[in-house]
Amino acid sequence: VQLQASGGGLVRAGGSLRLSCVVSGRTFSTYALGWFRQAPGKERRFVAAIAWGGVNTWYADSVKGRFTISRDNAKNTVYLQMNNLKPEDTAVYYCAHTPSGLEIHEYDYWGQGTLVTVSS
Repeated sequence: VQLQASGGGLVRAGGSLRLSCVVSGRTFSTYALGWFRQAPGKERRFVAAIAWGGVNTWYADSVKGRFTISRDNAKNTVYLQMNNLKPEDTAVYYCAHTPSGLEIHEYDYWGQGTLVTVSS
């Protein structure tokens, strides 16, 4: 499985960005796709995930009501719409694949990351 993330950039606080993650390869084994982020000097943390089949989504408390994860199976793409961005959302964002559960150690393939910078 290969993942290619894009869409990061510089935005002012209160602004919006949409991240995309194109998935290729053995996607039939996919349970869910997730977004994680890692701020400088901090550990990588869960942001959101979406089931590859079905409608289930999951969000970190810090982004509920501001971020929306969605997918387009025909395009093998997962999106992360980020609204009302805050400076604390600044991080490198990674998309990742899991064939089973949602714990970070269960994600087996990772994209290269895309940088989101939110200025105050």
